[in-house]
Amino acid sequence: MKLNRVPARTGWLWVRLGLRTFARQPLAMGGLFFMFILGVSVLAMVPVLGAPLALALLPAATLGLMAATKEAASGRFPMPTVLASAFRAGRERARAMLLLGALYALGSLVAMTLAALLAGGAPAANGDDARAIFDDPAVLRNLAWQGVLYLPLGMLFWHAPALVHWHRVHPVKSLFFSWVACWTNKAALMVFLLGWSAVFLVVSLVLVLLASALGGAGAVQVLLFPVASLLSAAFFTSLYFTFRDSFLTDDGAPPA
Repeated sequence: MKLNRVPARTGWLWVRLGLRTFARQPLAMGGLFFMFILGVSVLAMVPVLGAPLALALLPAATLGLMAATKEAASGRFPMPTVLASAFRAGRERARAMLLLGALYALGSLVAMTLAALLAGGAPAANGDDARAIFDDPAVLRNLAWQGVLYLPLGMLFWHAPALVHWHRVHPVKSLFFSWVACWTNKAALMVFLLGWSAVFLVVSLVLVLLASALGGAGAVQVLLFPVASLLSAAFFTSLYFTFRDSFLTDDGAPPA
């Protein structure tokens, strides 16, 4: 397997492929995304160990959504069991994915801890007042540092689940290959992220205009959550294509 360098415009192609594939199977891809979010959210509510376990399962869950996209792109209907693809491919790959998940949970906890330290400690805003929380400079500094620290973490894990699952790459090696692939195609990934930001922005503006026509902010609040959730599902649908086009097998074929 080898890296495949793609032009910057491929980033917008990934956005379009994600939207197109989601449009082909909206119920399947949307339902799988909601199952993913529900499972992670419920697990995160478990005291003490819930949040680390939820973080540790994110790589496997992301791989499940990528496998679902592969099914949908091939014209097949992805079944709910596809979410557990990482744990249905044999013990060796299941253990490798669990190790990758543990590394991700550790990296996330380190990033959050460093962000809190660099922001000057934990914020003291009243947790019952959302406006007070986001008016607290400590909260804003913490979020800014989390964004900075999660960027390299995201590059390390962007392609790692797919490399571990489909190509049996060791979890530690997959982090290196993922980083190199992201850096090699950084222009395309930047266009990809900017493209999705533009999609979210345009849809938000349409919702605001629609709310004005319907008479009030209440309409926006009713539509905002389902529309944002569907767009998020489409975003996760597009992740598979960023992996497929960033690598080639030795015979020049796509990696998955």
